Amino acid sequence: MSSRVYIGLGANLGADLGATLTQAALQLAALPGTQVVALSSSWRSAPVDAGGPDFLNAVAALDTALRPVELLEALQAIERAHGRERPFRNAPRTLDLDLLLYADLVLDTPRLTLPHPRLGERAFVLRPLLEIAPELAHLATGEGWQAQRIERLGPLSL
Repeated sequence: MSSRVYIGLGANLGADLGATLTQAALQLAALPGTQVVALSSSWRSAPVDAGGPDFLNAVAALDTALRPVELLEALQAIERAHGRERPFRNAPRTLDLDLLLYADLVLDTPRLTLPHPRLGERAFVLRPLLEIAPELAHLATGEGWQAQRIERLGPLSL
């Protein structure tokens, strides 16, 4: 049985951020029992609660048979393959893959919180998410996300 999940993709370090996000989306599609069913446009945004260059962001909708923690481990393995380091909270990154939603699962453990705890506050997640799943507009609960600087750049393709 598969579940619909949404993954936030982001990067702000590297020579070709668009290629990084495209490669990450291909790696998501290659996960066992997983299919990418939608991929948002790429969006450029300023870092939130962090410094460094602008981010390139997107959201992918997947149908997957992987369980939540299995999926989280797979996402972290893809990040590591792209050179992701975690020297401090909100450090610039070569690739960031966030498990935003896993069907309608609500979970709060030391390792994984679902839905993603800051999902409703950040334009760099909400704009691409609502582009591919407008029915999730009720998740835009934070104040001020509409004023965050973000620019739609164009489609990512697999």
